[in-house]
Amino acid sequence: MRISKSRYMAGLQCLKRLYLQVHEPGLAAQGDGADVAIIQQGHDVGLLARELFPGGIEVDSSGGLGQAIRATKELVANPEVPAIFEGAFESQGVIVKTDILQRRKESLWRLIEVKSSTDLKERHLEDVAIQSYALSRSGFNLASVWLAHVNRKYELTEATVDPRQFFLLRNLTRRVQNLQPALTFQLRSQFRVLAMPKAPDLPTGPHCTNPVTCEFFHHCNQPKPNDYIGYLPRLHASAAEQLEEMGVESIHDIPDDFELSEFQRRVCDTMQTGEPWFSADLKAEFEALNYPLCFMDFETVNPAIPRFRGMHPYDHLPFQWSVHVQAQPDVAPEHFEFLAMDNGDPRPAFISSLCEALGEHGSIVVYNEQFESQRLWELAGWLPEYTQRIRDIQRRLWDLLPVVRKHVYHPAFGGSFSLKAVLPALVPEMTYEGMEVPNGQAAGLAWQAMIGGDCSEGERQSKRQALLDYCGQDTLAMVRLLEALQSAAPPKP
Repeated sequence: MRISKSRYMAGLQCLKRLYLQVHEPGLAAQGDGADVAIIQQGHDVGLLARELFPGGIEVDSSGGLGQAIRATKELVANPEVPAIFEGAFESQGVIVKTDILQRRKESLWRLIEVKSSTDLKERHLEDVAIQSYALSRSGFNLASVWLAHVNRKYELTEATVDPRQFFLLRNLTRRVQNLQPALTFQLRSQFRVLAMPKAPDLPTGPHCTNPVTCEFFHHCNQPKPNDYIGYLPRLHASAAEQLEEMGVESIHDIPDDFELSEFQRRVCDTMQTGEPWFSADLKAEFEALNYPLCFMDFETVNPAIPRFRGMHPYDHLPFQWSVHVQAQPDVAPEHFEFLAMDNGDPRPAFISSLCEALGEHGSIVVYNEQFESQRLWELAGWLPEYTQRIRDIQRRLWDLLPVVRKHVYHPAFGGSFSLKAVLPALVPEMTYEGMEVPNGQAAGLAWQAMIGGDCSEGERQSKRQALLDYCGQDTLAMVRLLEALQSAAPPKP
């Protein structure tokens, strides 16, 4: 039985996860496009890190593990090789592949693990510790262990990224050495579990989603009913434990004298009665609206490797907007939209066309003002000639989210105030189900695929239409949601 680096990390999270990965992998949930994108992003960051070590050679692993291990040994023995990428090692049933091995003096080597995160995380130490364990026990002369992670403060000032500035390197040698005794114990436990005739019976808990959501989550965590107490928003763990000790699993059964916040009691009441709640002060919120109303939504991607000048790692790059403009109450809104169609810098065309569509008067309705306002301010930093117009737009923003959160609750919200939860509850005729692009994450993936050059013209046009449909749906949803709230609002006292 062998344990790879990824299996070891899975076992640290949960021994049952490790067992199922090895013995019952068919129970795992299938990864989606987002998972693929994360893997690809890590791969891209890894390739960039290799530029720090010119002359380095990648180990050919096409012939299987044994061939890769032999190839690694040959490269180690060749003094002309300054660095090795994807070196393969096995020792005592532990298999690892290393991102980068840099040759140092006197036949010593430095191990560099590359991560696309912007800081050191606790699990990174375990990651490099298992690599250090396998290398040291296979007779490899390992001098030090390092982590290369993304420098969030790096700014792209030239046409291409400078890897020397993009990465920050940390020496983890001493911290990794301190982990070795515990690591040896963990490995023994993992090999013992893998030899068991069936998966260990372990309770579910926070570890099911930390540090990552386990691919066997739904196998171990059976779906809960809609009235499960865990869906009560902002319920403290101690309160949930107290209710469970009382035998209360349903929101319907929470005693009237159980201590809840005013908001939680409101949610509880609506769940118990099955009737939505609308505040008596809801109608007053609409007095601040000035026509024409512009319903606005953005779509962005936030790549680890910045693409255009002035950008930092993980900065949001806006590529699409939708605006529905309603001149007067009860008048059908007019729709405007923008979508970048190539891999050029979309920022100038994005903001210039948006300013034109929004005009200079009226309230701009958004859902979660913080996101749109922050993206606008970032655009002002990149394109200072639009600073004043952007400030004017920010002053006109009117956020629908806090209005819903403060004055409305529907049993179908399920504790969430996201637009995807609120819309079908209050405007049941509108839905995102069945849409090719059903959410913002999918929109970013579709746009990057569309401009990436790997699509046929037919696929490109299909993705274009799906993106336009999705973003347009978001702003039309706000139009219909506002209408529903205005109709449902109780008369002013």
